[in-house]
Amino acid sequence: MRSHLLNDQTTDRYRHAVTEGVERVAARLAATERPFTGVTPADLAPRMASIDLDRPLYDTSAALDELEDVYLRDAVYFHHPRYLAHLNCPVVIPAVLGEAVLSAVNSSVDTWDQSAGGTLIERRMIDWTTERVGLGPAADGVFTSGGTQSNLQALLLAREEAKAGGTGDDTGAVGTPDLGRLRILASEVSHFSVRKAAKLLGLASDAVIAVPCDRDKRMQPTALARELERCVADGLVPMAVVATAGTTDFGSIDPLPEIAELCDRYDTWLHVDAAYGCGLLVSACRRHLLAGIGRADSVTVDYHKSFFQPVSSSAVLVRDGATLRHATYHADYLNPRQAAQDRVPNQVDKSLQTTRRFDALKLWLTLRVMGADAVGALFDEVCALATEGWRMLLADPRFDVVVEPTLSTLVFRYVPITPVAPASIDRANKAARTALFASGAAVVAGTSVNGRHYLKFTLLNPETTTDDIAAVLDLIAGHAEQYLGGTLDRAS
Repeated sequence: MRSHLLNDQTTDRYRHAVTEGVERVAARLAATERPFTGVTPADLAPRMASIDLDRPLYDTSAALDELEDVYLRDAVYFHHPRYLAHLNCPVVIPAVLGEAVLSAVNSSVDTWDQSAGGTLIERRMIDWTTERVGLGPAADGVFTSGGTQSNLQALLLAREEAKAGGTGDDTGAVGTPDLGRLRILASEVSHFSVRKAAKLLGLASDAVIAVPCDRDKRMQPTALARELERCVADGLVPMAVVATAGTTDFGSIDPLPEIAELCDRYDTWLHVDAAYGCGLLVSACRRHLLAGIGRADSVTVDYHKSFFQPVSSSAVLVRDGATLRHATYHADYLNPRQAAQDRVPNQVDKSLQTTRRFDALKLWLTLRVMGADAVGALFDEVCALATEGWRMLLADPRFDVVVEPTLSTLVFRYVPITPVAPASIDRANKAARTALFASGAAVVAGTSVNGRHYLKFTLLNPETTTDDIAAVLDLIAGHAEQYLGGTLDRAS
């Protein structure tokens, strides 16, 4: 019915609906005592299946009551200080305001005639970020849906530049490499989206070369140099090197200056995946950890990780804005060539997407209300907390911790004082994580290190304290000990 459309005649309905929705969420946030209720798919699926979507409720309050039952009550709440699992952050209020505004206005930031000022706000946000990175005056970029899309687009540009053979055109020169010869070099702990991108870009099944890391989980420059030389000797073309500034599991930052030197030597595109570590761009005391990032050809940033923005808010940045032409296609109804000649500002010419949300507004309002220093201070807090957590783990004989954190991630596992088989320790840690999740008392992640199961804290909530960390460690140890005790009882 037209009465539900947002327009000048329905502003009272809009105010009422949004206010009621905000009140429901605010009440739920205030009442949240655990990050999760422990609900299982078997519990929730029947409730969801019982809803007849062809029979509307015709009432906002009734719909919100229903939403409480199938979503709000059992959601996983990242704002809770004992949500410690993945790279999910609590969000800052100015960004939530931006989300409300952009959803209501519903601009699509692909062409000027669909967004007007939204186009220019996104461009200012890109320019602000490229200046923070240090990419130079020719830099450009575009907002994306997340790090996976940003990495894909960056590697698409790298592929096309390699095919062009340095000629600056899109046609490829005689003798330039075919796709089967192109190679991407990334650390052995780089994000899986690098391999996904290689497949989507039509590269060979062995196109991604895993470069060994040092004990701190950072790419070894000597190993990278060896692999680059091997590529050349085998007649392969090193299309790109992907350095990571904040690996998903360890928060490790590859040695960017040394990697940049090698990329210069081999005339190879350098992409820096800073989806996690981009928060260092606004850090008052840790910005030096990104030294060398300004030498990259492209950079991924995820504001919805370490800038405390709602999903989605990400961008891909490039040193030379002209390389974005590889994503440009023209349609007479949307972005005809004449529009470019008339210098009409246009974002669709830079993006893999067409229709695209005005996600830049969230970051814009965050900077205008809070300022960059305040965002950086939040990220500095969680990084400092991770260091405290690492010291706690080192001092606790019940746990083995892998590396000292660079950012805000801790990878560790419970190890019983009485020796047991490594496989039993793996199972105990998996069981502890599962039991913890089922209880809802805390949420932690798991990963694999050298073929063994480890647990992971990803600390992105400045409200989390060392007391929270200590309490969750005690819960993990208790669940693991209970599992091992039950296993021994069954064995006897």
